Amino acid sequence: MTRDALFLPVLVQIALTAYAYLRLGAAKKAASRAGSVDEARRALHEDAWPDHVIQINHAIRNQFELPVLFYVLCLMLWALDAASIAAQALAWLFALSRIAHFVEHTGANRVAQRRRPLFTVGAVAVLGLLVLAKLALLGRLLG
Repeated sequence: MTRDALFLPVLVQIALTAYAYLRLGAAKKAASRAGSVDEARRALHEDAWPDHVIQINHAIRNQFELPVLFYVLCLMLWALDAASIAAQALAWLFALSRIAHFVEHTGANRVAQRRRPLFTVGAVAVLGLLVLAKLALLGRLLG
């Protein structure tokens, strides 16, 4: 594997975020057509939308929390020429955990039973990427 393969799970994460936006747009359109939106409040008040729309919107917000660290760490590892098999495995673990997390978040949304453990898998993967980036940077600085 080349170090550029590190960007495959990054693209998967970006595609997940794009899919989430498409799904939100479709859900908002359907809710508007069904008349289940408080049109007077929709521009400024999240509660103007039905719960399933809010649920997707919250899942999108999650794509700009922990994944931001993932993106930065992947770029660092690539730039440091440290996109090892371990880094790539952790990146794939993160991306796949985020897909599972999104499915759970926009589906049954069982926080304690499924969503939190899926989030934890992703968080541990990011911590692993952080350790690898730190070691690579220290190795270069102390080189």
